[in-house]
Amino acid sequence: MEYRRIIPCLDVKHGRLVKGVNFVDLKDVGDPAENAAAYSEAGADELVFLDITATLENRKTLLDAVKRTVDRISVPLTVGGGINSCQAIEELLALGVSKVSMNTAAVRDPDLVKRAAQQFGSEKITVAIDTAQNADLPSGFEVMVSGGTQGAGRDAVEWAKQVEQLGAGAILPTSMDTDGMQTGYDIPMTRAIADAVSVPVIASGGAGALEHLYEAIVEAHADAVLVASIAHFGTFSIRQMKEYLAGRGLPVRL
Repeated sequence: MEYRRIIPCLDVKHGRLVKGVNFVDLKDVGDPAENAAAYSEAGADELVFLDITATLENRKTLLDAVKRTVDRISVPLTVGGGINSCQAIEELLALGVSKVSMNTAAVRDPDLVKRAAQQFGSEKITVAIDTAQNADLPSGFEVMVSGGTQGAGRDAVEWAKQVEQLGAGAILPTSMDTDGMQTGYDIPMTRAIADAVSVPVIASGGAGALEHLYEAIVEAHADAVLVASIAHFGTFSIRQMKEYLAGRGLPVRL
């Protein structure tokens, strides 16, 4: 049976956990390792750690913050932010990270996805796709890079299909339009990507209520849901999220 996963997302800036709205207005919400430990203990299926300013600041992921986080959890950790080489991936996997997530570097050098998948295995490689609405593109969604500051001029659904062919083992699309708004995931965008690929798709950006998690899985065909605001600000516990989904007939690990 394929369990539906709840994955808290740790957006990290300069070693601190932050949360914003539409990728801006970042607020400090604590220490990533401490929060990760609490989520691991509370029953999160996995965790995602994103060093959100690494690419913009042209530097590598903060390895010490990653190491402190890995040491305190017992669930798989995916790390993203500033990963632009197989060497950078190797360093993270050596720390005990389960998977890596690439975004801007993959758009700039698609062959990196292929090389990484061949060297480390597809199951280790997630490609994150930040999207924004753009009516000029076939799907209506454009790929955004550099922390959402630049449009790549690429169609998000076409790019998702391409990274699957290159060997990505999962896709993590985040809607800039709904990020942090807590009004629900971008269902049309997530569904368009999920229906175009056969690898797992993790819905991200906009959860504010328990039904949003259900909608992402049932209506947008996501395999897992990323949560941030509703978890960080204590709106719902991981257990409440899972019990709600189980109560509506979805298979979750309680």
